[in-house]
Amino acid sequence: MNRLAAETSPYLRQHRDQPVDWYPWGEEAFEAARTRDLPILLSVGYSACHWCHVMAHESFDNAEVAEAMNARFISVKVDREERPDVDALYMDAVQALTGRGGWPMTVVIDADGRPLWGGTYFSKDNFLKVLDAIDDVWRNRRGELDKNAAELVKAISRSAVTSPKPDLPSLDLVNQTLGKIAGAFDQEWGGFGTAPKFPSTHHLELTLRAFMTSGADDPKRVVTTSLDTMASGGIYDHIGGGFARYSTDREWLVPHFEKMLYDQALMVRVYRQAYTVLGLPQYRQVVEETIDYVLRELLHPEGGFYSAEDADSPDEHGNGIEGLYYTWTADEVRAALADNDPKSVVAAMKWFGITKQGNFEGRSIPNRLEHRGQLMRPSAIEHARQQLLRARSERRRPGLDDKVLTEWNALFLYSLADAAMTFRRDDWKAAAIANGEFLLRQLRSPDGRWKRSWQADGQPSARHDAFAADHAALIEAFIRLAELTGEARWIEAARHTADTMLDWYWDPEQGGLYTTAEDGDTLIVRQKDLLDNATPSANSTAAHGLMRLAALTGELRYRNHADRILQLLGTVIEQAPGAVSNALSAIEIRHRGLVELAIVGDAPDLVRVAQVLWRPDLVLAWGEPYDSPLWEARSDGLAYMCRDSVCDAPVDTPEALYEHITGRPAPEGMKVGTPPS
Repeated sequence: MNRLAAETSPYLRQHRDQPVDWYPWGEEAFEAARTRDLPILLSVGYSACHWCHVMAHESFDNAEVAEAMNARFISVKVDREERPDVDALYMDAVQALTGRGGWPMTVVIDADGRPLWGGTYFSKDNFLKVLDAIDDVWRNRRGELDKNAAELVKAISRSAVTSPKPDLPSLDLVNQTLGKIAGAFDQEWGGFGTAPKFPSTHHLELTLRAFMTSGADDPKRVVTTSLDTMASGGIYDHIGGGFARYSTDREWLVPHFEKMLYDQALMVRVYRQAYTVLGLPQYRQVVEETIDYVLRELLHPEGGFYSAEDADSPDEHGNGIEGLYYTWTADEVRAALADNDPKSVVAAMKWFGITKQGNFEGRSIPNRLEHRGQLMRPSAIEHARQQLLRARSERRRPGLDDKVLTEWNALFLYSLADAAMTFRRDDWKAAAIANGEFLLRQLRSPDGRWKRSWQADGQPSARHDAFAADHAALIEAFIRLAELTGEARWIEAARHTADTMLDWYWDPEQGGLYTTAEDGDTLIVRQKDLLDNATPSANSTAAHGLMRLAALTGELRYRNHADRILQLLGTVIEQAPGAVSNALSAIEIRHRGLVELAIVGDAPDLVRVAQVLWRPDLVLAWGEPYDSPLWEARSDGLAYMCRDSVCDAPVDTPEALYEHITGRPAPEGMKVGTPPS
């Protein structure tokens, strides 16, 4: 065993028995590099990464490769999910060098942490050539590497030196950028750009809001085409619920089969919003099945959510095969449905697109692409789906990454609480409360500081200082939990987290949040997370959360900090319009202003209306009062709608509140406060 045996990350522990003399990221590795005058070979990946497993098997398990690494390099292995700061820093360097990025990421750095060279996946033979070449340059032409390092440090420092705009970005800028996003829309298959295609939920949320404002057909078509096709494709698990990380093709048929918690969070969020706005029942089904998947497969008994499931699962010989768990042959379907009559078996195979020839390496990925958007199953098909799920559960599962990440849990907590409100699901509400309590109990230290990662078997279980993204996601999640439960403790948790974030991560000169705390691990550059990626950027998420917290508490300093973040993001929007949709949503809300709804006293009928309806610019206070102007001089049994503390006349009936929130009378005969079926 090497040094990784003492780590808690499942990804790092996968490498503990390799012949490579791995170090975890830390001072011990850098001291060894200085002492032995060797470069550091940094390998970054994550447990659900298919090509990470391939490179590990081909190269890191190989004695010849390990001998070369051990003799010429100090080898450091990093789980990108535990250390997104390290990952982001050196990914910027790799992208500056090669114009692309991905995992596994392979970077050579010096003992000062400066990047010298980088790439992604290498086959064994190519990797040995790379090791030879880097070793030769290090020993004989080190000056070339120093020159390279100086240029790369400039490239990775850009986010740290970005200057803010003098004013808030305008709504015109939002609309202009929306036009650029629309230009990348795939008119036939939905989504944006070409293969590989990622869900781009931030774009879809922003476009849905454009439809809510304008009622125009174009933004509606962008949303429905994308959501219908994704939910019909193989990227969605039609048997067990939940989404894979991305599609390898334009049509969303063949996914990269790993399932990440953050994807479930963001997909639940956008499908729930689209359901509320458009009323399409298939979107509710997607929400329900995705949440059911997470609660069934990713839930720790104490309430935390695990990080991911692998793309690969073992065959009968123990070899990891990509997609094996999720795909079917016609014979496997017949065996699983052996008790059904032949016609119903044929109908089920036709419904899910299971054929003799298959659509992926001789097997079939269940899908509905020939009937896009037609997802509501007849009872016989639903019965067959449940039988297939039971049969599939007998297979050897993909590997589970059982660490609990603060940011990803907070993202899913937001979506779970949000869906529990919309669909009046007490079981989801209980799971959301349990998760919030788990986070406070296990990932917040006695001094009030947050940790990034928790793993049940770890000593200690909670490790790594939290990052700005963890705090930003927690603020939004705790606010949503307060809106779900009416419990003041969640607003207090949001306030405490916001204060900690601003105390330790804030840049008083340029504004915005650094990724790492002032007293955190020192990297070669202290970056800022400004651009949306697979998850929303820390700064845009913080802007959303701080604005909402200001509206609920009356603390203007939170809004002032949000404004400074948006001024900083205004510069980035012009540079990277395709990676700022979450920021654009925040800018739109800032200009339109948040609506504050306070429901005072015992008024469950009014609370139901407020929770089932949805406006992105509305915050809700009800239940236990807390320190806020929203509770001052208010009478029980009334709902007060205000903007910047200027209030309309209060209302006391569900119908009147419905009209207040939506701007139109409640439909005749509608049971106000009940989600449509």
